[in-house]
Amino acid sequence: MFKITSLNSFSVILKIGIGLITSKMLAVFVGPSGMALVGNLRNFLTSLESISTLGFQNGIVKYTAENEKNKTELQKIFATVFISLVAIALILSAVLFFFAQYWNQKIFGHDFKYVLVFKILALALPWYAVSIFFISIINGLGKFKKVIWISIFGNLIGLLVSVLMIWKFKTLGALLGIVITPSLLFFITFYFIQKEVRFFQNLRTDLFDFKILKNLSSYSVMAFVSSVFGPFVFLAVRSNIIQVLGIEQAGYWETMSRISSYYLLFVSTILTVYFLPKLSKAQNDLETRSIVRQYYRFILPVFVAVSTVIYFARFFIIELLFTKAFLPVTSLFFWQLLGDVFKVCSLILGYQFFARKLTVAFIITEFFSLSLLYISSLNFVQLFQIEGVLIAQVFTNFVYLLVLALYFRKSII
Repeated sequence: MFKITSLNSFSVILKIGIGLITSKMLAVFVGPSGMALVGNLRNFLTSLESISTLGFQNGIVKYTAENEKNKTELQKIFATVFISLVAIALILSAVLFFFAQYWNQKIFGHDFKYVLVFKILALALPWYAVSIFFISIINGLGKFKKVIWISIFGNLIGLLVSVLMIWKFKTLGALLGIVITPSLLFFITFYFIQKEVRFFQNLRTDLFDFKILKNLSSYSVMAFVSSVFGPFVFLAVRSNIIQVLGIEQAGYWETMSRISSYYLLFVSTILTVYFLPKLSKAQNDLETRSIVRQYYRFILPVFVAVSTVIYFARFFIIELLFTKAFLPVTSLFFWQLLGDVFKVCSLILGYQFFARKLTVAFIITEFFSLSLLYISSLNFVQLFQIEGVLIAQVFTNFVYLLVLALYFRKSII
């Protein structure tokens, strides 16, 4: 775990470094209002990614890990999922391309004309969906380092594309960079997948198996709930902020969320790359408890220490990443960091939903937490202005942690 964590840390530090550059350019060239538009597009892409990949990512990791030695079953998994994903991605691409005007109004509103973004996204989507599939296979095979190297190369390519696009086309460029960069991952993942399995040589339509789709359907439902309903809630919260406090305040919240996403990468990537395959292979509560305790013993303390440093360096961080126009964001750090600590505590417990395929329990808790976030944010914004959204996140994450700790108490005690 130390070797994987070290390489992962290098990858995350690199991504944060790249984020420093892109965030600075966004702050200079598009400002707080442009940052809000970027946030809307990112939320939309999160939902679209889940739909285009049918929410199979965690399921692919689990079943690839379980059938690593069973070549016949692996071939069926690869063929079935690949054919399904390509078919869905092509349908979604057609919907995006021919109804680009509709999506522009839905995501950006009537005042912004970025139809081109959705047409480019339509062309890029199939390549992105297949790249996510390849990454899930490599992860399931236990090739943790290769997954991280894919991330490293992808981030470097993303930097070049984003900087060029923002510099040339300002806000339009920022939006185009977001939709183009993920599709370029295909070429990197294709190179790595060919070194692990003879993928396309074994890709035959007669290996298509509906039983595999049935097994993976539980993961689809779980992914759709979090990746479709979740971003919808965040879009609704952001729309409420714009309506009540103005688009600049929404931009400040998006800025804080962007910073949060950087340091949370340390935890989210090590969870996906290292802990999820381990949890999927765990045979009983004793093995699961050992994995969970390893997480709390090594990962959580580091995150708390990093969060403390980030809080005291918040003014420096804002001026480095953005501009002085974003200094009001410094008042949001305490609540964001506190909420993220609770979130990190609950993540390892939440991943057991995927490892154990506990579909119903996951859906109930996810709907509960997202509904709680939406309702509490509406009320707290009225009471505490923009800080109310962050306070709502703290409240939601704390309650969610208590619920998971009670449900998975055998994994802790």
